[in-house]
Amino acid sequence: MCEFKIIKKNDGSQILEDIVILSYTEDNELLFKDIMGMGEILKSALIVDVNTLNQTCFIVEHPLARDFIGIVKMINDKTVSKSDIEDFQEQLNDLK
Repeated sequence: MCEFKIIKKNDGSQILEDIVILSYTEDNELLFKDIMGMGEILKSALIVDVNTLNQTCFIVEHPLARDFIGIVKMINDKTVSKSDIEDFQEQLNDLK
């Protein structure tokens, strides 16, 4: 069984270990669970690299990650509205 070390790509720090479940919640938060079923949630993060050979998973935390995942889901489900896109675009513009 693969048990992953979770590493933040932002700064290279290891934040979790012995993780066997990586998934997103209904609220687009990143959920990690260890072999005992104990969980940890990151509010706004993306999985950017998973390596089963060295059992590492790199994530990036950013305030926009959660909304990005949400808008991609809406696009995929064909439920995205013009205002959803404009709201996300405004968040991107605020970064300028």
